[in-house]
Amino acid sequence: QAQLVESGGGLVQAGGSLQLSCVGSGAIFPGNPMGWHRQTPGKERELIGLISHGVTTYAESARGRFTISRDNEKNAVYLQMNNLKTEDTGVYYCSVRVNSGLQIFGQGTLVTVSS
Repeated sequence: QAQLVESGGGLVQAGGSLQLSCVGSGAIFPGNPMGWHRQTPGKERELIGLISHGVTTYAESARGRFTISRDNEKNAVYLQMNNLKTEDTGVYYCSVRVNSGLQIFGQGTLVTVSS
């Protein structure tokens, strides 16, 4: 069973940057899509973007400020967030879709953007 652990969340001022990391263990392979999601206060969890076979796709709201990258040797996926806004405050989750088709999420890491 694959598992994911996120890190890198914390408190940052508006306009600042933060990089989140997610390291996976278990049956995760380079062909398995990995991604980032977030849940902001009062809203459902939403997709930020996915990366698979070197191709990254982003939700419209994430384009321009967020960048996803991946290190297959480390089973890791990263989220670089720039020019953060107070509305980016929330819990950020990484995910992987394993060979069975199941999408697995990490436990999440909290990002708080202060004004």
